[in-house]
Formats: sequence, structure tokens, C-alpha cells
Amino acid sequence: MEHVTGAVTHDPPPAVPGRQAKPLIVTEDVDLLDDLLRLCAAAGATPEVHHSVPERAGSWEAAPLVLVGDDAARRVRGAARRRGVVLVGRDQDDSGVWRRAVEIGADHVLMLPDGEQWLVDRIADVAEGVGRPALTVGVIGGRGGAGASTLACALAVTSAREGLRTLLVDADPLGGGLDVLLGGESAEGLRWPAFAASRGRVGGGALEESLPELHSLRVLSWDRGDCVAIPAQAVRAVLAAARRRGGTVVVDLPRRIDDGVAEALAQIDLGILVVPGELRAVAAAGRVASAAGMVLRDLRVAVRGPYAPGLDDREVARLLGLPLVGEVPVEVGLVRPGEGRTPPGAARRGPLARFCKEFWERALMEAGAA
Repeated sequence: MEHVTGAVTHDPPPAVPGRQAKPLIVTEDVDLLDDLLRLCAAAGATPEVHHSVPERAGSWEAAPLVLVGDDAARRVRGAARRRGVVLVGRDQDDSGVWRRAVEIGADHVLMLPDGEQWLVDRIADVAEGVGRPALTVGVIGGRGGAGASTLACALAVTSAREGLRTLLVDADPLGGGLDVLLGGESAEGLRWPAFAASRGRVGGGALEESLPELHSLRVLSWDRGDCVAIPAQAVRAVLAAARRRGGTVVVDLPRRIDDGVAEALAQIDLGILVVPGELRAVAAAGRVASAAGMVLRDLRVAVRGPYAPGLDDREVARLLGLPLVGEVPVEVGLVRPGEGRTPPGAARRGPLARFCKEFWERALMEAGAA
């Protein structure tokens, strides 16, 4: 059981297939009910309200989240034990709340007003039907011109072609825009500057629907206006929303590490460092790996030929001390990105598409999502 007084991380409540995600409130405390209804409205959810355990069969068991007012704890003692029950009160000094929480099988004890943000997040998870978070992959170049943006696009295009919900995030404001690389610079939808003021929680569904859709995936890129600084809080909120939608998220990362990039790295499950097979590139990539590795938990290397004498993909990985993803195939789109309008990885039978498909098969299996 957890005592909640502020925003904390948590597992999502169990999903109920085929049923609208509607939290259940059980209380007769008018003031508490007003607060809970306000928090539900802030989270975009319409709750079902009862004074005690609902008489309608299945309502108690099927609700994805149950908020029990401390005044109603005695009235729900006999209800079936289930996950996702939160006992809500206001008296911080009431030691008996723990006993009552145990009696009703509550997962959490929450005190208002301190726990309001935590509860809004939990209710919003229910409203959005949160399940397994997206497998989030970051791609970063070991040096300039390594082909990281092209590989990021190819990974996203391949993921979408395989039927996964896919979002491609351009985290490099100086990279020219991944929407250009995908041939969609004029596509309607929001770009990063529109999210510069984002704080707290961003709705995952609203984010997805607001972005340009290109090649069956959503793209968050930059516009062609003046460079706008995106605060770290906004990066955190946007990427968290993207991950809640499930599927895959691919992030094209710059080589410099500022506060915003550090926020992105903290939400990435697996990083790919793209390194050309030459000694200077390996030396530069070592510095990038050292900086990124301070935040990123799992960083691996993908090597691109041609190779300098004495080097191959395994030797580059050994020199960097990183696990090897593989050798990135040489394609026209990878060597001269942006010259054509066919996005990287679009040719299903091409070597780059095959490389990306094999990568996803392994990564998803490792993540337990296959």
C-alpha cells in the first residue's frame, strides 16, 4: 500500500476490454465529492458516483479505478477485493486511515489537497486507457553527417509499416526538420514551437491527433521559423504523452546534451549511436557516448561503412565498449539524405528496411512486447 501526498510514478490501472474507462467514486461527503469531480474534469473523465458499493452487478469490479471517500470506508468493507482502489481523505493526522485502507483492500491512501496532481494523472491514465508504454528508441550520431536522422526516419517508417502505432520525434532544432526528410514539410499539423509552453500533463490522444501524419506515422518536427527554445518541462510532458499511447516512439537526438535533451534521454529505453567506420568518427563518438551514457541506460552502436583499414563493425563496437546493433546498410537515401522524395526505409525489400525490421523484432522481443 502507498501513502500518496504528491506526484509519484505508478503502474497503470488494469484495463477493461470493451468497456468505457469510467472511474467510480464512492462517498457521501459533499465537499469531498466536489473536489473529486473537479479533479476528474481536469483529467478529462466523467465518473460514476455512488454512496456505497453499487447495486448494479459488475460496476464495482469493472471500474478501472475506484475512489473511496474515507467517510464511505465502512460501507464498502464487504465488497470484492480488487486492484485500483484508492482511499481518499483529508485528515493528515488520522492514523486510523491505514486500518480502514487495509479493511477495504485499498492500493493507495491519498490525502487532499497534497495528492491532487497524482490523482489527476491516475484518472487521466484511466481516461486514456493506458497500457504498456511505447518502446522508445533514441538515435544519435557519433559525429556530424553520420546518418542518424536517416536511420531514425527509416526505423519509424518500418515500425509503421509493421502495423505499430508510431511517433517520430525530432529533438534537434538545428537539423532542418525530419518532416522535410519525409517529404512532408507542408503537411498540416503542429510543430515543436506550439508545445513550448506545455507544463504538467499533455493528453496522449490530443498530442497524436494534432501532429502531421506522414507515411502512416505521426511526426513532431520543427517549423521553418526562428529557433525556439523548448523548456525541459515541455520536453518531459510531450514525450511522456507520446509514450502513454503505446507502440513505438523514435527520437532523433542532437549530439549536444542540454537540459531538454537530458529529459529526452531519461525517457528512452534504448539508444543507438550511429558511427561511421573511421578512426576520427570513433574518437568523436566516444565523447558523445560518454555524455549520453550519463543519462541513457541502454546505449548500443550501429556502424556504417565503408571502413578504414583495420576497422569493421565489431572492432568499432569494441573500441567504444558498447553492444553492437549491427552494420547499417548503405543506401542512396542514407548517403545523400533528402535528395529524393522517397523516405528512408520506404522500400520494403531494400537493405535498410530489412535492417530496421530485424532491429524491431529483436528490440520488441527483448522488451517483452512481441
